[in-house]
Amino acid sequence: MTDALLQPIDLGAIHAPNRILMAPLTRGRSDPGSIPNAMMVEYYRQRAGAGLILTEATGISVEGLGWPAAPGIWNAAQTEAWKPVTDAVHDAGGRIMLQLWHMGRLVHPDFLGGAAPVSASATTAPGHAWTPTGRKDYEPARALPIDEIQRVIDDYGHAGENAKAAGFDGVQLHGANGYLIDQFLRNGTNLRDDDYGGSPQNRTRLMREVLERLISIWGADRVAIRLSPNGESQGADDSDPPAIFGEAARVLDELGVAFVELREQGPDGTFGQTDVPKQGPLIRSLFKGPLVLNQEYDAASAEQAVAQGLCDAIAFGRPYISNPDLAERIAARAEWAENIDAPRSWYSPGPKGYIDYPPMEQALAAAAD
Repeated sequence: MTDALLQPIDLGAIHAPNRILMAPLTRGRSDPGSIPNAMMVEYYRQRAGAGLILTEATGISVEGLGWPAAPGIWNAAQTEAWKPVTDAVHDAGGRIMLQLWHMGRLVHPDFLGGAAPVSASATTAPGHAWTPTGRKDYEPARALPIDEIQRVIDDYGHAGENAKAAGFDGVQLHGANGYLIDQFLRNGTNLRDDDYGGSPQNRTRLMREVLERLISIWGADRVAIRLSPNGESQGADDSDPPAIFGEAARVLDELGVAFVELREQGPDGTFGQTDVPKQGPLIRSLFKGPLVLNQEYDAASAEQAVAQGLCDAIAFGRPYISNPDLAERIAARAEWAENIDAPRSWYSPGPKGYIDYPPMEQALAAAAD
């Protein structure tokens, strides 16, 4: 190993001491009202050794959040509750970005008092939603009219302002995995014939306008985005991925965002199987800023990807569940702890499988006893 992963990197204005990022991980531990709590403070503090923490997806509005016990950032109580999290990470020497989330048509009406969710077009997601009263089929979304699109952009802006007040180091726009931004990008879910539909230039318009609003608050060097330029993702698909994600890369390069994180899962990925060629090389040729990949890497394959210049950093997801000190383990070439209660503990309430994984030294000491 050449220790490429352990080299520092500037991700926009954020100086990361290593290239081992913590990917966003929905964990479902928030208090009622989508309010962060003391368990979350400890969870993120434990993982401050990452070059940069990308938080779990965080709702920008009631309309945009359809996951039980996921956190929000749209009101004062939520904003205040995030402050101990950012303080704890900073006190431990870490850096933390908030991921901003609107789920679009993947919000079940049960979260909205019976109202229909919104999307690029009047479509219905396949499969089931997890609601406070159990698993239910998704229901039809309504297409956002032009005058409401501005309201959604304002919601992103308000959330971005709250994130700044809460002490985060920046924000990442969730543009992946079949959620609202992705629903606008892909022509399988965007059937519009106005300025937000049709051509790749039009389908990237909402992404651009949301990013421009966030940049007006944070500056481009503290705004990032996550994309998933693979095949079908939670029912969202596109007939020509290189066209739409190539255009997205050109927009992101023009805006000068801090970095792009790509989720390009393999055949056993979370959101479904795909045999679509990866778009990372195309995006790397068009976006000149730092590129972060996230696709089931282990230490060796991550080191190789960075050393060969395929990307500039790696975002690790599930390994950070059971390895709060993953960056330290990689540096020590130590074994990774297994997530022995997966996937049951991923979203269950309480500390089990959340903040009870011991750091490397404690685990070694326990094994020696």
